[in-house]
Amino acid sequence: MVRFSVSPARWAAFEVLRKVDDGGFSSTLLAEEEPKLEPTDRSLCHELVLGVLRWQLNLDKRIEYYADRTVESLDRSVLIALRLGLYQLRFLTRVPPSAAVNESVKLVQAARLSSARAFVNAVLRRATREADYDPAISAADVVSRISIETSHPHWLVQRWINSFGLEETKALARANNETPPLAFRFVRTRANEAEILAKLQTAGIMPERSEVANGAWRVASSGPVLRALALEGLVYFQDEASQLVAELVGGRPNDTILDVCAAPGGKTTLIADRIPDLFVIAGDVSARRMATVAGAVANQQLKNVSLMLIDGLQSLPFKPGSFDRILVDAPCSGTGTLRHNPEIRWRLTEQDLHRFAEQQKLLLQNAVAALKSGGRLVYSTCSIEKEENEQVVAAFLRRNELIQQVPIRPVNDLATENGTLRTWPQRDRTDGFFAAAFEKKNV
Repeated sequence: MVRFSVSPARWAAFEVLRKVDDGGFSSTLLAEEEPKLEPTDRSLCHELVLGVLRWQLNLDKRIEYYADRTVESLDRSVLIALRLGLYQLRFLTRVPPSAAVNESVKLVQAARLSSARAFVNAVLRRATREADYDPAISAADVVSRISIETSHPHWLVQRWINSFGLEETKALARANNETPPLAFRFVRTRANEAEILAKLQTAGIMPERSEVANGAWRVASSGPVLRALALEGLVYFQDEASQLVAELVGGRPNDTILDVCAAPGGKTTLIADRIPDLFVIAGDVSARRMATVAGAVANQQLKNVSLMLIDGLQSLPFKPGSFDRILVDAPCSGTGTLRHNPEIRWRLTEQDLHRFAEQQKLLLQNAVAALKSGGRLVYSTCSIEKEENEQVVAAFLRRNELIQQVPIRPVNDLATENGTLRTWPQRDRTDGFFAAAFEKKNV
């Protein structure tokens, strides 16, 4: 077939981006492609996919200028080929311009769109001639300029300015386009930390100890040695802020803990691994997502986790007061994870925030019925939006007289003035997480 003349990394990136355009998720799709690619191709594929998704708006504004037509008028596969070519021309200086152009032309030919070859070639050749064009120059206002410069939807930039201020929004939006470090933790019940660190250092991998979460580490990239350790269940890749949330749940020997929305399993397995003498019930509404949790539990060989299909939006199938501690890591907009999941910014609407907030309130209300007197409940999201965080907490406290908020005092001044926790991509180099802790009064 013609497609074999295209570099494997670019063809894989092209296919992943087409599936993302159809509603898929880049993290899942890239994981599926990894076994098919050599290490160098795998790295380039990741760079291309995530780079194109992060800079999509900026790239599209450039394409409209060079093509003299709207992106909506273009065939989607042709548009994706143009985005890939232009991303390489603007952001990957190590790629020769001729290679960026020629490979994009080959992509449309391999995708059986040979009639678009001349068009793609002309657009990208013009981009090489007019490399200094800046689409943000003609922006009508400061919000539009930041939106184009940092490639974020206009409405999202506006709401962040309203919530956090102009300079903080600029810093946040810029951080969302940076490649994040890779965070991981050791599976303590199985791994000898000192031996594995020595093995990593021998392989030229120099992990840095996290300043955010106890027991967390970060590296620039994984490499085959670290990936092999993950496959063996000795290390687990998990953002530092996500690890910190699981730490807040804590627990004591013989405690029974419920993780209401457990998938994909990172927090469940951390809680179970840190205190092997407690018992965790991991629940989720999706059988497919629970299969991911089951895989994580099995891979880490944890014996103190039980899995259940439960719908947290309905009354939970437990007697009142069944659990010492409950974690509600609620489904949310994910605006704190745009570094890892850049396609979210193009799918999310402002109406979604209110929809998520109503679900989050219901999840908390259903969960608290299963909490013992004196028990602890932790609420968390990977959103930075107040509607899903502080406003949900306020509504929960208004509705439950027997619940009191417990101030969070984690390390490194990550607690807010109102006793909750927030992490930020631009400040902490982690995903943006929110957490609040509560206790049920003894009656």
